[in-house]
Amino acid sequence: MPFAEVIARRTPRDRAHAAFARLRVWDTEFNTGVLVYILLADYAIEIVADRGIAAKVGEAEWIEICALMQREFSAGEYEKGALAGVAALGEILARHFPADGHRNADELPDRPVFL
Repeated sequence: MPFAEVIARRTPRDRAHAAFARLRVWDTEFNTGVLVYILLADYAIEIVADRGIAAKVGEAEWIEICALMQREFSAGEYEKGALAGVAALGEILARHFPADGHRNADELPDRPVFL
């Protein structure tokens, strides 16, 4: 089976989990990595959080952020939507994992990765 056909059969959520693993987002000291996955071809947004975050943040909060981003993207406001999503995500992370120097130092790059 051709690779493109295999990929086409995967849901955006499956693709997000694959990217989470490929980029080693799980590889942090306190298991607090988060991936915001935007699949432009399917107009899909997924948030995958490692177990340290998932234990404290319910799926409803991630769905709310995805919906916020989707509303802005649907209006053609891609930059505004991306920034609003990152800001909302940052608020959640700050609430559950407040910055305290070494303990919550960035362990992974924050820059976008295009796959």
